[in-house]
Amino acid sequence: MIHEKANAPADVVIIGAGIAGIATAHYLRAADPAQKIVLIDSRQPMSYTSAQSGDNYRNWWPHPTMTAFTNDSIDELDRLAHDSENAFNMTRGGYILATRKADIDDLVESIPGNIDVDVISNNLHARFPAFDPSIRNAIHIRRGGDISGQQLGQYFLQQVRGENFRRLVGDVKDISDGTNYKIQIATGDGVVELTAAKVVNAAGPFAGHVAKMLGVDLPLKNIFQQKIAFEDVRGAISRDTPFTIDLDPKKLNWTVEERDWLLSEPELAWLTKELPGGNHCRPDGGANGQWVKLGWAYNAAISEPQEDMANEAANDDQFPEIVIRGAAAFLPALQQYVDSPPARFSHYGGYYTMTEENWPLIGPMNDSGAFVVGALSGFGSMSACAAGKLCAAHVMGESLPGYAADLSLARLKNDALLTELRSSANKGLL
Repeated sequence: MIHEKANAPADVVIIGAGIAGIATAHYLRAADPAQKIVLIDSRQPMSYTSAQSGDNYRNWWPHPTMTAFTNDSIDELDRLAHDSENAFNMTRGGYILATRKADIDDLVESIPGNIDVDVISNNLHARFPAFDPSIRNAIHIRRGGDISGQQLGQYFLQQVRGENFRRLVGDVKDISDGTNYKIQIATGDGVVELTAAKVVNAAGPFAGHVAKMLGVDLPLKNIFQQKIAFEDVRGAISRDTPFTIDLDPKKLNWTVEERDWLLSEPELAWLTKELPGGNHCRPDGGANGQWVKLGWAYNAAISEPQEDMANEAANDDQFPEIVIRGAAAFLPALQQYVDSPPARFSHYGGYYTMTEENWPLIGPMNDSGAFVVGALSGFGSMSACAAGKLCAAHVMGESLPGYAADLSLARLKNDALLTELRSSANKGLL
């Protein structure tokens, strides 16, 4: 859509109409309704990586900085759910972390003190009869659940609509810096040049590309992670099952013949080796639904984002079987879908745009009015409120929370913090 005033100057241009860009627009509008904001994307809002969200949220992180950040975001989600009569279907079922370890003292001690948890050992299988008998302990993270990321994005868009907000469909080709930024956008009606006092890079997997237009190198990488959803016609997963994560690394349960065949194929032999923990499962569609979502962020290969992410998923047609086999190791009722795969399922994925330490980048990219809100690797929907609010505070020059510097490019100068984060085996990746 080309607005009739497409070339009119803006106060802030936001590049990227995913959940991070839309949330930033919402909080900028809340801070100053008179600001002229333009949201630019070559696609429709919430239609790229944000469309592939797992739609879960939690305040469980291996570092108190990320806990504080996501707690702030959940506070905002709670407030918005109240104000909107829960327009984005927020629930609070919690997270279950399941493990076969008998001694979990180290795991419990690693959880920051401001996270509300229950440690479940006694009567575990009476409470969770679907668990494999090998599961010996579980931790219930209370402040977690799910939302509809699409509905949250639509709610933000509804809040920002008005005469000082416009959306431009096009591909940003160049950004030049002078008294104001000049942004060239290729649209269906030709090239539009837009001037703006400030620019926000919310381009998701393309954030590094946009930053280079401004002469900035962001320490980002893109890794494609996948999920499946299928119709649980056999009732394997109870509808009241919380979002459940198997923390333990595992080897998949192949038959002797399957294992021998995999070992004979060099590109598949890795499937016989131990895979990382983090395989997860939850019911989808509420109490009256019938679908189940499974995910497992075991991929570590860096890739360049493709225009059509369906191609990425199609290139890994083994993932549905792998993730079901992995989930059946802690939820044995799913084994029936290994033996007889689901007839109806959706196989999809999105890019985890991330830094080495798996923390976001939110704040100034330079000293002349360019900002970034990105690297929301697998936690975009759950952190969007805090990320958008923090980015807006940077743009407006308002007071910042105590964790702001550590979530900005400034942390790259904090050698002690980076050493601590990069040496940690647990980066909160799911």
